[in-house]
Amino acid sequence: MTIADRWLLPDGMDEVLPPQASRMEELRRALLDLYHCWGYDQVMPPPVEFLDSLLTGTGTDLDLQTFKLTDQLTGRMMGASADVTPQVARMDAHSLKRQGPVRLCYCTNVLRAKADQHQGGRSPVQVGAELFGHAGLEADSEIIHLALASMKAAGAEEIHLALGHIGIYRSLVEAAALSDEQEGALFEALALKSPTQLAQLVDASVSDPALADMLLALGELHGGADVLPQARERFAGAPASVTAALDQLDALYQGVLARFDVSLYFDLAELRGYQYHTGMMFAAYVPGYGHALAKGGRYDDTGRAFGRARPATGFSMDLKQLASLAPASPSRGAIWSPATQDASLNAAIVALREQGERVIQALPGQRTGPAEHECDRRLELIDGRWQPTALTQETSAS
Repeated sequence: MTIADRWLLPDGMDEVLPPQASRMEELRRALLDLYHCWGYDQVMPPPVEFLDSLLTGTGTDLDLQTFKLTDQLTGRMMGASADVTPQVARMDAHSLKRQGPVRLCYCTNVLRAKADQHQGGRSPVQVGAELFGHAGLEADSEIIHLALASMKAAGAEEIHLALGHIGIYRSLVEAAALSDEQEGALFEALALKSPTQLAQLVDASVSDPALADMLLALGELHGGADVLPQARERFAGAPASVTAALDQLDALYQGVLARFDVSLYFDLAELRGYQYHTGMMFAAYVPGYGHALAKGGRYDDTGRAFGRARPATGFSMDLKQLASLAPASPSRGAIWSPATQDASLNAAIVALREQGERVIQALPGQRTGPAEHECDRRLELIDGRWQPTALTQETSAS
């Protein structure tokens, strides 16, 4: 390995440097304060867990994203957390065991074996919120509104919100009594947005003309507000659960419009997270980004494996990407102190730092001056007291 190679990072792993690191920390604090105001308690999950709890109820997608290692103490397989949501579900079901609705939030690093096509690299800083213990539409609405408020807090000005409901697809597939193989092929066709492939599969697998038309409609029902009345017409003979899902989407749509200035989009064939989502799903986009900056939905009963099935809904985001929406707040500047070792100078530095000022004291022999360290003031001894004074062009170089 050459000296140059020693500085290379693995693909998908990135470091955060100033001033972006300061922007991320500023935003992390703002978001956690926001969640606190909404009644969400912060949790800090461990970086690794045993696989049998870490991957519970998440399907194969998360399994493929999880780095695996052997615990030297027990010999059991462990995994590095690739998604905080299952960990928070475990906390609610097993560690906290609270009654009634529980609101939890988090902001922590996760590690992924491969890049997430929806959220960038392999080392995101995942931030989000989860609401457990309430199966009603009000909980879903609160989660969507909090996700949008988070994006607004991060500086997003133009937000496009996509809404869907996995229950529509599940109900139609169940009514059609498709085999696992047939359902797998149908799922792939819808995921690929291939109308030709979808039509061929439906024609070969579904004998009921009404159900066949409904399944074909799934691939067509995407767009603005007119999608819902079209869906009600196309799904007129569908199971009652389909009508209930459309009612939920309509209520969520009306609730968002009443509080946020966002563009809304419906996609009834959106199957992202099919293996664990159980109800409404959403994704929020901003111009200039080719993927969702926030995504979430309902995922009931994930805690069943821990002995406590609970309704659950939530969302997550990558703090690194959110922080790129707006620049860091302007710096307050800093105060340059000479390298002099003097009791009165040290006392002045301590007092200024306690007031929240940034004070950089020169080191003996240091060749860089206040300008290189972005200082706009310097400490000078005036009338026997060390006081900050504005830097001039002459003094900034010394």
